[in-house]
Amino acid sequence: MKSTAIAPSNIAFIKYWGKKDEVLRLPENGSISMNLSNLLTTTTVEFNSSARKDSVTINGVQEPNDGNRAIKHLDRVRNLANLSQKAKVVTINNFPSGTGLSSSSSGFAALSLAGAKAAGLSLSEKELSILARQGSGSACRSIPDGFVEWLDGVTSETSYSRSLYPPDYWSIADVVAIVSVGKKDVSSAEGQKLVNSSPFFPVRRSHMPQKINKMKEILKEKNFQTFGELLEAEALELHAIMITSIPSLIYWTPGTLKIMKLVKKWRSEGLSVYFTINTGQDIHLICEKPNIKNIVTKLKEIEEVKNIIINYPSIGARLTQNHLF
Repeated sequence: MKSTAIAPSNIAFIKYWGKKDEVLRLPENGSISMNLSNLLTTTTVEFNSSARKDSVTINGVQEPNDGNRAIKHLDRVRNLANLSQKAKVVTINNFPSGTGLSSSSSGFAALSLAGAKAAGLSLSEKELSILARQGSGSACRSIPDGFVEWLDGVTSETSYSRSLYPPDYWSIADVVAIVSVGKKDVSSAEGQKLVNSSPFFPVRRSHMPQKINKMKEILKEKNFQTFGELLEAEALELHAIMITSIPSLIYWTPGTLKIMKLVKKWRSEGLSVYFTINTGQDIHLICEKPNIKNIVTKLKEIEEVKNIIINYPSIGARLTQNHLF
């Protein structure tokens, strides 16, 4: 059976870094995110009894099977469905991979939904979120709609994501500035293994529950200034942990840092915009919709900006009949 799914990447307002369990991908803390309308992965999966081996093609490139994370994830689907057939997988991202835009989030969310459907499984949203998490932790946040909380569970069954608010709850936008299309030197999966080497990580871990509750209160009130201040401080704290790990993780490029400084300057001039950064070099500028045009105009004047992608809050993973093969 063949099935195709589309899943959004997401931007975490309160982020996670580090895992309590590497195998199950249980995070050190919960997180809160927003799904993004224009950072999308489309994946088609077909199980076939005549296929001798799995085949995975991403953005037109045939991936090697040895150690392939997508094939390991297909094995999870096969185990759930009691299925032995090999699969053909074709995936397309409409944005750069490996630059800090969470392509693994959208990728494994799409693979989970398409794979489960192609295998004949009928999984609930919670079950799909749990499955996606095992492929890539933050992929569990790309399953539900809109504004999402990833619960800080201590078991596989209690660590999943749920929707806090639908996409149309708050009229904000995420303007992504692409400053490099090259992949980062150290993957997020490898970088997180260094988290306990930072002397500041215990401090971060101790106040995360309070920070998550604070963000949930702000989302309820929709106070953009308070939201932006917490959003920006959280991103800087996360990268402080990375920078002070051993060895240090410095994902920023000169373009990243330039935009960070300019955002502060623009804000001092009256433009309400805040930045956040995932584990990479590309930077997300969060604003209210009336300010999008002004921000895009300013970004276009910056030499280091290679591309600009405007996102709104989005629905989560969904099925489509537009197959890739």
